[in-house]
Amino acid sequence: MRDKSATFTSKGQLVIPAELRRKHGIEAGTRVKILEDQFGRIVLQPITEDYIDRVMGCLAKGPDLLANWEKEHRSEGKHER
Repeated sequence: MRDKSATFTSKGQLVIPAELRRKHGIEAGTRVKILEDQFGRIVLQPITEDYIDRVMGCLAKGPDLLANWEKEHRSEGKHER
């Protein structure tokens, strides 16, 4: 990873270098998720269409939570009668 640096303004604003904005599809109005990891580092995750597609792809491979809930709900109803 190449080092990049920036300076916060008095209003707490930070300019991400243009090279990184282009690489990660960051445009004016792009929202960002701000995380702090267990080492105290601040991580900025741009919420772009690419990021949303990757997250949705992860969820698609997981369990069908609605189907599981319906199955449990039906089995509970049988026991109540």
